[in-house]
Amino acid sequence: RVHGDTQHLSRTFNMSAARVVVSSLRAPTKSIISITPAAAQRIKTLLDKRDKPCLGVKIGVRRRGCNGLSYTMDYAEEKKKTDEIVTEHGVTVLVDGLSIIHVLGTTMDFVEDRLRAEFVFTNPNAKGTCGCGESFNV
Repeated sequence: RVHGDTQHLSRTFNMSAARVVVSSLRAPTKSIISITPAAAQRIKTLLDKRDKPCLGVKIGVRRRGCNGLSYTMDYAEEKKKTDEIVTEHGVTVLVDGLSIIHVLGTTMDFVEDRLRAEFVFTNPNAKGTCGCGESFNV
């Protein structure tokens, strides 16, 4: 009788192990933000021109502007405990931990034409923007 219970436990363990393997085959989770090749190239250019080494750039949001929130971007000299790291196309972007909820799913791009050269954030969470496009609300 004990031998039978052992075989049953062995079969259960093997099936459980198979479930764990199957569950690990889930699609990989998406990054907090996506970085386009154009944005990555511009970040590389900015970092190459900088005299002082840094980890990359850091983005976040803060309350300002006519619509509530606006993006911030600066050189990342250190990683805070709550910051998240996104690495794409050879560049590192830190996302401020308090801003993650506002930028989740955002695509960071760089657009350059005859009238402008700027980073553009396409944010699926934004419910509205101001007329100039500098601020948004969620």
